[in-house]
Amino acid sequence: MRDTLPAMYDLINKAEWRSHEHCVAKLLPCLKDAVYEAENLLDEFTWYEKKVQVEGNASQSPFTDFFHTVIEGSFDEVNDVQSRLDHLSSMLDNLGLHGIAQRFDKLVRPETTSLPNETKIFGRAKELKQVLGLLGVPTCPKRKRTTSSIDASTRTSTKSRISSLPVLVIAGIGGVGKTTLAQHVCNHPRVRSHFDLIIWICVSDDFDVKRLTKEVIQSCTKKEGANDNLNSLQHALSNHVNNKRLLIVLDDMWDDSLKENGQCWKRFCAPFRNVQEGSMILVTTRCPNVTEGVRTMEHVIVEGLKDGVFWNFFKLCAFGSESSDNDPELERIGQRILPKLKGSPLAAKTLGRMLKMDLQASHWNSIVESELWELKQKETDILPALRLSYMYLPFYLKQCFAFCAVYPKDYKFEKACLAEIWVAEGFVEPQGGVPIQDICYQYFEDLVARSFFQKVNGRYVIHDLLHDMAQKVSEHDCFILRNKSD
Repeated sequence: MRDTLPAMYDLINKAEWRSHEHCVAKLLPCLKDAVYEAENLLDEFTWYEKKVQVEGNASQSPFTDFFHTVIEGSFDEVNDVQSRLDHLSSMLDNLGLHGIAQRFDKLVRPETTSLPNETKIFGRAKELKQVLGLLGVPTCPKRKRTTSSIDASTRTSTKSRISSLPVLVIAGIGGVGKTTLAQHVCNHPRVRSHFDLIIWICVSDDFDVKRLTKEVIQSCTKKEGANDNLNSLQHALSNHVNNKRLLIVLDDMWDDSLKENGQCWKRFCAPFRNVQEGSMILVTTRCPNVTEGVRTMEHVIVEGLKDGVFWNFFKLCAFGSESSDNDPELERIGQRILPKLKGSPLAAKTLGRMLKMDLQASHWNSIVESELWELKQKETDILPALRLSYMYLPFYLKQCFAFCAVYPKDYKFEKACLAEIWVAEGFVEPQGGVPIQDICYQYFEDLVARSFFQKVNGRYVIHDLLHDMAQKVSEHDCFILRNKSD
């Protein structure tokens, strides 16, 4: 059983990536339950091992007391748990889970483009102005003129080039509107006039330098790159972008982009050393590590929409119109729903779609009385979108974060206190001679670095929408915990 558990943890991790599939979603809580039972048995046995060590009785075996006291002389419980683990592992294997690549499914992370889904952007005038300023876009756009080959060669010799591209990052939690802001930046008349070429690449969690290089070439030439040799591809790309003023948008970058100690990122940037001065890379990410790892200037933080603007956006999502001609009773209920959403545009779209299906006060009241995590959502709705950040965590951090769902919203966490509880729950793995408290603190700081905790006046809080997501991912675990405490 001790040998089996590490493989089961890995299997749970893989199942999380496919949890949007009905069959996997049904088996995942069963697998977790079997793992918890196995952990409980091993905890009991470890206690008897320690007891023998403390008593110093070399002739006594921990197995004897364990099976006599816990199992009552029978191997049935141990065999039963081991059989459940084997059976569930086999079923998930039949679903193709053992060989799964841990990548986001296109169902939960659809590919984005530079064309915005909404023609109007709400409440982002300040951020838009900030991005345009940092991109160095002139206030008064100049008309582009067609250049002859002689003009082009003259420009090549007179225009200054840069040795490395500046990188501007748009950062914020999932569903807050980073991609929408970047789309409106790309389609702004001043931006289109300023840059010779605007390239949009949807990176997601697969930072494959060869794939991304091919996609940039395709954007430049409108033809798919046939060559599969990275050296040839990068030389071709370098020629295509030589002496052009570029804006390259890398949408939805994850920690994967920093692999190989940042060498992948440097390799991707290598062909852009001879672009024209004024060229830029614009990155959108929810990952603080990416922000700090790639930015070369002040980054732009996108937060929830302010109340007045958010109410207008919510009305558009729920009623299909910003007008004040809507049912007054439904508007009153809508005002009560609004605080749940914390200014998140994606949350407003999620709830707006649910409310729009039935414009009856009873239906709207049922939404008010429900927790966000209890509502059935599509793969691209707010909690599945936030869950992507959770899926990217290693298993030991998933356990630590999901446990926080037992605390109420807006709870002020203290690092030392929570660390002790994580140890007591068995979430912390010893690492040689490193003090267990130091390991806990590192777990905590890792979650802070990934924005799962935010520091407020010396303590830490979890954003309400992330708390809803924590409740969603741990709904079966918390249910078991509450039963045990009853």
